[in-house]
Amino acid sequence: MDPVKRSLVSLHLTVVLLGGTALFSQIISLPATDITLGRSIFAFVVLTLLVYSKRGSLVLTNIRDYVMACFLGALMAVHWVTYFAAMQYAGVSVGIIALFTFPVITVFMEPFIEKGTIHWQDILSALVVLLGIALIVPAPDLSNDITMGVLVGVFSAFLYSLRNLIHRKHFSQYSGAKAMAWQTAVICILLLPFGFNGLRVADIDDWLWLLLLGTVFTALPHALIAQSLKHLRAKTFSLVASMQPIYGVALSIIILNESPNWQTLLGGILVTSASIYETVVTHKSSKV
Repeated sequence: MDPVKRSLVSLHLTVVLLGGTALFSQIISLPATDITLGRSIFAFVVLTLLVYSKRGSLVLTNIRDYVMACFLGALMAVHWVTYFAAMQYAGVSVGIIALFTFPVITVFMEPFIEKGTIHWQDILSALVVLLGIALIVPAPDLSNDITMGVLVGVFSAFLYSLRNLIHRKHFSQYSGAKAMAWQTAVICILLLPFGFNGLRVADIDDWLWLLLLGTVFTALPHALIAQSLKHLRAKTFSLVASMQPIYGVALSIIILNESPNWQTLLGGILVTSASIYETVVTHKSSKV
């Protein structure tokens, strides 16, 4: 199997795990900042062990790469905090769909960071996703928790898109585990002053959930994603990963007993349709 197809398979497998991360915003009884800090602590430990288990190290090549690692880590810190905050405002179903405006943002940001052009198919996919997001906004009122959750989710999407594009262009020479180990380390340093007290008094159940979130649902899939970005355009990654809302909404219904309305479900279908289209095109061309 060539590297592009192998990366696509790996990416699809990680989507299930990433779709499940949204559930922890409701399961863990901590603020978004504390959840992100706990998640990053466990993820950093696992990723570091993975790097050294392969006889690697966390040493980077030059000063520029250390600066880039810090910048990417800062982007991820704010992205993860706003990601969980969006879910806590609007619920998992709405929050996870709002987050997946990032394929649209990526499509239009990518030509400015990497050489390329915007095709009419990209614009069509963007319009479909925008229509899906529009369906879930109840009213243009910031006092409405769902509206606020959508806005926070869109901001989180922008940060995630920016991080993916910069990572691919300037940091993809490192393994997925090593890259994410550095980024989670930076997250821990940045958020420790804000989340230490909350974690210090957290109960054992929250710590166990954080352990699961940081290892199985964070360290593993993010290592695989960072690796796949070596062979896939950020746009393709973004649109394929848009299948996450399907898993996130389904899990929220089954595990959290959420009851999304028809607008939310239809919006999720529209967002996901763009991902399915991009995946089909990628398989046909075998060139990303």
